[in-house]
Amino acid sequence: MSAQRDLPQQQSRATEARLLELRAEAATFGKVQAVGTRIPGAPFPVASPETGYYGVPLLKQPQWSWEIPLYFFVGGAAASAAVIAAVANWTGDDERLRRDGRLVAAAGSAISSVLLISDLGKHERFLNMLRVFKPQSPMSMGAWVLAVFGSMSGAVATAELLEQRFGWRIMRVLGNVVEPLSVAAALPFSNYTGVLIGATVVPVWNHNVRSLPVHFGMSGLNSGVGVLELAGHAGSTPLNTLGIGAAAWETWEGIEVELFRDPVVNEPLRHGVSGWVTRAGGLFSGPVPLGLRLASLFAPRPVARKLRKIAAVSSIVGSLCTRYGWMAAGKSSAKDWRLPLQRKKAPRKINRQQSIEQFPRKEGIVDDRERHAV
Repeated sequence: MSAQRDLPQQQSRATEARLLELRAEAATFGKVQAVGTRIPGAPFPVASPETGYYGVPLLKQPQWSWEIPLYFFVGGAAASAAVIAAVANWTGDDERLRRDGRLVAAAGSAISSVLLISDLGKHERFLNMLRVFKPQSPMSMGAWVLAVFGSMSGAVATAELLEQRFGWRIMRVLGNVVEPLSVAAALPFSNYTGVLIGATVVPVWNHNVRSLPVHFGMSGLNSGVGVLELAGHAGSTPLNTLGIGAAAWETWEGIEVELFRDPVVNEPLRHGVSGWVTRAGGLFSGPVPLGLRLASLFAPRPVARKLRKIAAVSSIVGSLCTRYGWMAAGKSSAKDWRLPLQRKKAPRKINRQQSIEQFPRKEGIVDDRERHAV
């Protein structure tokens, strides 16, 4: 009877001794290597790729609405048009291309601002984003880049229109002075959206974080070239060359995703609605316009112009599908509770008794067995 009465006291002493050891281990090494104990039948869940966490997704789905993929698309095309217009201006080869590129850039930046503010719900929220300048935050830098690009591209386009309407030569000077600032903001604006979604914990986005910025940049160049060709520049050889380069890159990106990257993480890019949309985007922005543009190099001029216009339409559709496909893939990936729990290496299992015996005890900490032995 006395032994039974002493049992709770012995268990309490053992627990206290163990707690002292854990505290000393944490103070010495900064962490505790021992594995915690789960009482059989306890309501605490065991999180694993097989069982999940009550079957509930560990990640929240992206809350962006339909405006954001469209914002990605319009911003990429506008930024590319701004760079193309600046190069046309600096080389002096095509004044019409310079004018149209500047107008497309200004219109695109304005539409991008409207789409972003619409998603935020209140214009004050966008202004509040400009209260902070945080270089390590893609969202903060994106808001600043949009503000600078929108202001500078609008000023350049205004100078262009005033010069053509009133013949004020001073407007051309002002436009040429401001244009480098527009280009400096356009370059990061064309691909920061890839950095933005890649810097999240959504598995399919984070897994492709290294290629997403270039992928979105090339997709924006594809759509920017397409818009300018449909605006009356289908006969431009430099635009067709840029389109060939962008379509070739998009083709290689599709091959990379399909053949060389983790098929489990990239499952939303291959299956379901998100997979179909993403694959359609890759097809219409990669192999289709690439083949049409290459064929136009050997076709008569009237036929070549038609082929390039078809390629332009295909590039625009593909770029738009790409943005919506990646957004849908991110939402689908966040729903899968298995992916955040997967590890490349299994965690090292430590036996509880071994961790107690291997830990170097400090003076004054006595094991329960030693106390009873005494």
